Amino acid sequence: MHLKLIKFISAIVGCVLIGAANPALAAPKPAAPTPATPQPGAPRPAASIPAASLIQPAELAALLQSPAAPKPLILQVGFRTLYVQSHISGAEYAGPANEESGLQRLRERVAALPKDAAIVIYCGCCPWNHCPNVGEAFAALQGLGFTHVKVMYVAENFGDDWVNKGYPVAKGS
Repeated sequence: MHLKLIKFISAIVGCVLIGAANPALAAPKPAAPTPATPQPGAPRPAASIPAASLIQPAELAALLQSPAAPKPLILQVGFRTLYVQSHISGAEYAGPANEESGLQRLRERVAALPKDAAIVIYCGCCPWNHCPNVGEAFAALQGLGFTHVKVMYVAENFGDDWVNKGYPVAKGS
């Protein structure tokens, strides 16, 4: 019995050594992860929005509080529950842009506006890199020919980046 165990261990050690000496015989290594290829119909990421088209929360708040500054149309392109809980004063609910019904509502709202109208969109549902709405809304407005569209950069969420900073809010529908 002792001799069989020694032969068995020797066989295993031999296989390990052969595999180490000849990588072609070794177990295959897992492939390195490849960057995700956007799938047709997948939401456009917020990161696809050019930096020149972003507006910081503090900048928008200052614009809204300035009596002399012309006010843009502000559209919340996120989820209704978030809009009802709290939204930028004067903002209108346009619907989640990751759904066709939200995009349709957005298109209908801006249909009569001149193409150079100042529009600010925001969501605030989650951290910027995970937002499923602003990239789609921005692309839709650009596709319709709007030339003065800004997207409020919400790094974490609307509560942290707007409400908790004391910027003007409204509640309800």
